Amino acid sequence: MRRTRAKPNPTPQITEVVNLSHDGKGVARINGKATFIEGALPGETVEFQYTSVKKDYDEGRLLSVINPSNFRVEPKCPHYALCGGCSLQHLNEQDQIHFKQEQLLDLLSRYGHTQPQIVLPPLIANHWNYRNKARLSVRYVEKKQTAMVGFRERNSPRFITEISQCPVLNARVDKDIIPLRHLIDSMEDKHCIAQIEVAAGDEEIGLIFRNLSPLTPGDEHKVQQFAEQYHYKIFLQPGGPDSVYCFYPPNGTDYLTYSLPDYHITYSFHPTDFTQVNAELNRSMVALALQLMDLKRTDIVLDLFCGLGNFSLPMAKFCTKVLGVEGSATMVDRAYMNAKANKLSNVEFYAANLDDVNEVQKLVQRTCNKVLIDPPRSGALELVKQIDVLNPERIVYVSCNPVTLARDTDILVNQKGYVLIKAGVMDMFPHTAHVESIALFEKG
Repeated sequence: MRRTRAKPNPTPQITEVVNLSHDGKGVARINGKATFIEGALPGETVEFQYTSVKKDYDEGRLLSVINPSNFRVEPKCPHYALCGGCSLQHLNEQDQIHFKQEQLLDLLSRYGHTQPQIVLPPLIANHWNYRNKARLSVRYVEKKQTAMVGFRERNSPRFITEISQCPVLNARVDKDIIPLRHLIDSMEDKHCIAQIEVAAGDEEIGLIFRNLSPLTPGDEHKVQQFAEQYHYKIFLQPGGPDSVYCFYPPNGTDYLTYSLPDYHITYSFHPTDFTQVNAELNRSMVALALQLMDLKRTDIVLDLFCGLGNFSLPMAKFCTKVLGVEGSATMVDRAYMNAKANKLSNVEFYAANLDDVNEVQKLVQRTCNKVLIDPPRSGALELVKQIDVLNPERIVYVSCNPVTLARDTDILVNQKGYVLIKAGVMDMFPHTAHVESIALFEKG
């Protein structure tokens, strides 16, 4: 017999908020059951309305804050209540990073069954206009006779938030949201563009227009005029990711650049390549990673999930050799291109399945004494389970998901004999619940 789902009680309720969830929602305990209330903060008394009732928890919509927290601030973005791009603008910046640090330490304790000997000071940079990579949805709405360019709505992802600005986006893109909308409004085929992807380098900003059909000659001219007036490099994407090409300027290169000035290194990257969203924080993160690696001239370093060499190239300046391994052959080519451009000859890169440490070991065919791991959100489970094959004396683990970091820490510390020396958070994505962290392990 099919179970009938319980209907939420429509009557507004008043409750005390006791905590924050991993995704930044306020947590209340009502009759022993957790209720997650978006926009509520710990210590607040709030009025809310149930939106869903589940077996293990409930969800609610914030109606009003009766007793606000001292940590509550007025969101800077006028679209914050509706837009799904941010989730923590109502919490002051210092307490955002404190929340992330507490979350990391809690997960290391609960799932990693350990704590760092030293908690690193949080790594922070600019809180606004930091976002150099973003994917903006585009839709021309016939009823309104206007285009929408922005992130999806927080609670209705089928809809696009009608925004006029975005204070977390790269500053130039932030001020040009309305001109972008006007460009779509002016086009002959107003439904041609479905998405605009932002990729900003240090000097140039690329906009990738996902065009569902070929641009008409008139629309090509309008896009060119927009690019000239607002100084953008325009790419078109008529199909999958491999179809992206530089449309403007004519005969323009496919690459943008960013630099690590402390190491006199400049990278070229394609706008679809993975690069760190926050350039200022990335520079600090690379410096911290190298500090934790404690590189010596005799060291041979294995850089796993190396990408285009964000860590590999600066490390190569301080050790005998860096061996970078990456799952994508395209990114390996990009890493070699950047090594050559920066006149670094003591680096080698390999494309390999990073779920198979034995394959990695066969490829490098030599001993490494230090390892840097910078995996995707899924973590590095197979690598840490077989870390004995590599047996490094020191591991620096850069994580974009504290849950998988805690899981992998448990294996490294409680099964493989490593000690968690240091760990801390890095605020790569201010005003969101995303937690970036870094940890140092040494052989016990």
